[in-house]
Amino acid sequence: MNTVVTAAARPGLDPLVAEVSAVVARRLGSRRTAYAVADVLRAHPPGLDLLTPAERAGAPDRYASHLLHAEPDFSVVAVVWRPGQGTVIHDHVSWCAFAVLSGIEHETLYRDMGDHLRELGRADNRPGEVSGFAPPGDIHKVTNISDEVGVSVHVYGADVSRLGSSVRRVYDLPVG
Repeated sequence: MNTVVTAAARPGLDPLVAEVSAVVARRLGSRRTAYAVADVLRAHPPGLDLLTPAERAGAPDRYASHLLHAEPDFSVVAVVWRPGQGTVIHDHVSWCAFAVLSGIEHETLYRDMGDHLRELGRADNRPGEVSGFAPPGDIHKVTNISDEVGVSVHVYGADVSRLGSSVRRVYDLPVG
């Protein structure tokens, strides 16, 4: 079934979806697709008006995800993080490209060593910064370390409306 889910009309979403569709149709492979979609986000970054004021406020108890568009080959999701909110250590079901619109997303990267995780590095992703990645090697944790609400737009190479989440696995191994 080729079901396409798109949330209410949002400024800038239709051109983003069209450009991502064109990239995905090229069947470049996971890593190259993630980087090419990151280039799309760099060239045409979405604005905060992609979300309503209520959506941009976030949720008091955890970060909030807003599915903006989904089809069989990719989904567009906005993530809203209040100060201090973050994820658990996890990886993904598919490639991903993201753009930070506000806040500072502190990302810690890990490698699975079997019985523990090893920290590989850290990055502070600031507004205007864009990146892409693909499994394997996408184990990370993200936290908004700024004093403002953080918003980022993520494009995943999977239908998150069908899967329910972009997360493949949550890791509770010791870090050392």
